[in-house]
Amino acid sequence: MRQAVVGLLAHVDAGKTTLAEALLAEAGAIRTAGRVDGGTSHLDTDAMERERGITIFSATAALDWAGAHLMLVDAPGHVDFSAEAERTIAALDCAILVVGANDGVQGHTETLWDLLARHEVPTFVFVNKCDLENPGREELLAELVTRLSPGCVDAAALLAGDAAAVEDAAATDEAALEECLETGALSAETLRRLVAGRALFPVFFGAALRGGGVRELLDGMVAFLAERSWPKEFAARVFRVSRGARGERLAWLKVTGGALRAKTPLSGVGRRGEPWAEKVNEVRLYQGASFETVPEVPAGRICAVTGLSHVIPGSALGAEPEGACPVLAPVLSYQVIPEPGADVTALVRALRELADEDPMLGVSWQEQLQEAHVQLMGEVQQDVVAALLRGRYGFNVTFGPGGILYKETVTAPAEGVGHFEPLRHYAEVRVLVEPTAPGAGVEFGTRCATDELDLNWQRLILTNAQERDHLGVLTGAPLTDVRVTLLAGRAHAKHTEGGDFRQATYRAVRQALMGARERGECRLLEPWYRFRLTVPSDRVGRALTDLTRMAADFAAPAATGDVARITGEVPASEVGEYALEVARYTGGRGRLSLELSGYRACHNADEVIAAAAYDPEADLPNTPDSVFCSHGAGHTVKWRDVPAHAHTVVDPARLRPYRAADATFFSRNIA
Repeated sequence: MRQAVVGLLAHVDAGKTTLAEALLAEAGAIRTAGRVDGGTSHLDTDAMERERGITIFSATAALDWAGAHLMLVDAPGHVDFSAEAERTIAALDCAILVVGANDGVQGHTETLWDLLARHEVPTFVFVNKCDLENPGREELLAELVTRLSPGCVDAAALLAGDAAAVEDAAATDEAALEECLETGALSAETLRRLVAGRALFPVFFGAALRGGGVRELLDGMVAFLAERSWPKEFAARVFRVSRGARGERLAWLKVTGGALRAKTPLSGVGRRGEPWAEKVNEVRLYQGASFETVPEVPAGRICAVTGLSHVIPGSALGAEPEGACPVLAPVLSYQVIPEPGADVTALVRALRELADEDPMLGVSWQEQLQEAHVQLMGEVQQDVVAALLRGRYGFNVTFGPGGILYKETVTAPAEGVGHFEPLRHYAEVRVLVEPTAPGAGVEFGTRCATDELDLNWQRLILTNAQERDHLGVLTGAPLTDVRVTLLAGRAHAKHTEGGDFRQATYRAVRQALMGARERGECRLLEPWYRFRLTVPSDRVGRALTDLTRMAADFAAPAATGDVARITGEVPASEVGEYALEVARYTGGRGRLSLELSGYRACHNADEVIAAAAYDPEADLPNTPDSVFCSHGAGHTVKWRDVPAHAHTVVDPARLRPYRAADATFFSRNIA
């Protein structure tokens, strides 16, 4: 039996969940289609989803049609939950991108399209709500061709053998064009190959609420669906972590090789690089809110399992290779404000549990301010996090104003040393902090000789280095795009304890950063958006003026008819509510599409650093100073003087540039 995991993706209010309900009802998987507006949909199972009428968490259900087994995954459509949608895309064999006929292609539609392209997911397009006022089928198809891809072709016409549709499909591939010229048609195998290779994107039209076009979509998907084989060795990828009705932790997997059986022992590496080994307890197949327990799940299918407490979304299991870094990520940081008298320690613990389900939350505790902070995409996600804290943990919280999430890095290698020697304790660590490629996160490794420092101590130092976010010394923002290498260390046979190396390691990294700061080798980074701005041609001047004011990098406008499109990158801190401003000065005809492109040098670093007024030496939980013992008592040595007091020396050979062969000695922690 042919099978596929099919994701449904769309901008909000395009009717994606309604289409999912209609597909399940048409195939007989459910008796009647639920209604989003009535809170009766089978796939919006959470109370918050039914209350708001939007999809917040991915949900799954399966159907059988014409000899094919299709596993539907309804992904969130609201932009605040686009990170969850991106994680879902990694588990898909193909996708249905839903476009509202009354709204057309939106900015978020283009973002989803780009994500599907990045993950190479074959895609069908369903133009929904064709029963409402719209420009017409030809105009809608022309917009898809212009805004998404020339490979968007009317599926009904193509399956009917319409000459124009066949020619349009053939034009997407040289071999297909030759076949079309020779035979005047394209075989079913060729059409499947074009769809699987993302050269052809069949477009269906209908009205899901009334059942229009739903059967045609099912027939078309099965007709265009290519068979796929899977490796025999077990492999799987986690695309979601959630809680079941009884509070049990669920890991949602796509099995990509072999089979997953209940009671199977699995192992891996945790978020901070720590190894783990656990056993799968139950294997569940979900149909909306209900599930059945099965003994095993073969490759190519999705399931939820219990018993895995260390995996997070994106975790690779078995022979599955590590995945790419997520593209969509929050760039705003919010303070979480509890009610007076609340247990702040318990609140942070609750937030970290939520971060296990959504790693993008980026929970941090700012010791100096005694504040908890999280990274969020927007106000709707704020409401969801607040509701989860209230319903699951009993915390009533509000959020402070959002601020841009800055990061810091170094521009040149910096050596640092940390020493921790109060009475009856001893540890010293030397590290090298050096810059890596943008987006690389933080890597940790060692070049320390085992005859100088026992391997167990070295492992402990690396574990200590990875168990926290290291802060920069310009504004106290998280450190990123650096490689931290252990160069040397020293322990005492009698007085060294594990916690001593933790203190020495933190101080060594911090001391290296202070030296880099003094030499002007620290750099403040800020998030930049990749943007697409579409405006009427007579508003291009205004748009270019605005973009220049926002310090954007952009290409010359590209005009198509009476519309111009400008693409480029812009600092996230400058965007603000510019999308609303575009709508105002274009009379609603302009659109701004944004996607996080990564972190770049801050365009107004001096201004941001001055506003932060951060004093790294006053940040005692992150002190760069060391503690030495003299005359039976520990005393503090300022960071500048630590190298002169240090007990270790470094072989210059260990300061050589990083080589690819060193990769096995380094672990990665995306920050």
